[in-house]
Amino acid sequence: MGAQRRTPFPQDRPYPLEILFGKLLTPFEQFLRRATAGGMVLIGVTILTLILSNSALQGAYQHFWHQHFVVQLGAWRLDHDLQEWVNDAFMAIFFFVVGLELKRELLVGELAQLRDAILPIVAAAGGMLAPALLYSALNFHGSGHAGWGIPMATDIAFAIGILVLLAWRIPRNLIIFLTALAIADDLGAVLVIAVFYTAHLDWWALAMAGVVFLSLLLLNQSGIRRPLPYLLLGAVLWYFLLVSGVHAAVAGILLALTLPARGCVSPEQLRATLREQGEDLASLLQEEKSFDPMVNPKLLHLANELRRHSREMIAPQQRLEETISPWVTFGVLPLFALANAGVDFSALSGDMLWSSVTLGISLGLVIGKFLGISLSSWLAIRLRIAQLPHGVAWRHLLGAAWLGGIGFTMSLFISQLAFTQAALREEAKVGILLASLLAGIIGLVWLWIASERKEHAPC
Repeated sequence: MGAQRRTPFPQDRPYPLEILFGKLLTPFEQFLRRATAGGMVLIGVTILTLILSNSALQGAYQHFWHQHFVVQLGAWRLDHDLQEWVNDAFMAIFFFVVGLELKRELLVGELAQLRDAILPIVAAAGGMLAPALLYSALNFHGSGHAGWGIPMATDIAFAIGILVLLAWRIPRNLIIFLTALAIADDLGAVLVIAVFYTAHLDWWALAMAGVVFLSLLLLNQSGIRRPLPYLLLGAVLWYFLLVSGVHAAVAGILLALTLPARGCVSPEQLRATLREQGEDLASLLQEEKSFDPMVNPKLLHLANELRRHSREMIAPQQRLEETISPWVTFGVLPLFALANAGVDFSALSGDMLWSSVTLGISLGLVIGKFLGISLSSWLAIRLRIAQLPHGVAWRHLLGAAWLGGIGFTMSLFISQLAFTQAALREEAKVGILLASLLAGIIGLVWLWIASERKEHAPC
């Protein structure tokens, strides 16, 4: 008999991601897979957007996103163009998922233990402060002074996506560190948006938003575990924040914080129910002639009860995160890029490339992020309030610091809030795209080279 043909990955050998993560994917590992695929989709959509913005379809592209869509009920009316609907409504869903991920990390993830959370939190703080200062130094007296928040953000999808591409060469804890850093960075960006990028306040609408938020907290404390009441009140909260002047996307974070993080059925209760239902099933199969749930109502009732108890063990927060996250990753974020990432290259000039806004954002993201993350991490470790994650050397952390300069999604979002002038927004887009591309290339090459060194080499 001839030699059997070997397949690239035989059934008795794990696939590459299984070698790295194990055969059972945890929620964090599912997040990594989704972030990697989402980053690839985001790159493809960004390239498509740039092509559309520089083709014969440019006029149609611009006209499409500036069409108005009106929602009206009697005297109540919301009138925005499509780009504003994406930025105000769809991005609230994005921030909702960010809030769910942040809450999960604070409760059971990498930010749950103070000793593990200190380094990524300190690194995130340094990675926000240094770019803001560097940008402000170049734009302190200029028309672009309001854009200091633009280079503060790290795009989690792109940064983690690049790290996962190198997963077989780098320590797994480096991915965990950068994920925790990016989530803490997102929280900081939300606070900056809520506090500093609010042009005016309608105190009546803000008070009503506060009442709705308290109602959401009362729902949580009263033991309501159905997601629907939270989502309905969340929509009302979004509206009042939109009217109040605080950016409506903040509603997503606030709604996420109120969702119950525990199911109404504990694992012990589920185990007892499964034991009891198992006995009922055994006796039912002995007594009944038909074992088809379609014609046996007792069996159908038993199956529904098992499904209900199993579902109710999962917290509404976890259930919604698993349901909505793929829609955000593969729907909302690409749609945001399609609406906001377009740059007309024919309008590029030396003045635009060397403007204080473009330079401030580029230097802030590439240099400021690297210096802020690396120096604040070094200081925290030097003062012995934090330590490097197990298996992570300084050369790895410095590579992650370069990747922190990828600020695509959140930076574009803040630029829409910071600037009303079209020229400044275009300069901001150019700076964000150039800096994110440069930071990604530097980080990728750095980690590729650094990972070739032997593990016993000096750090």
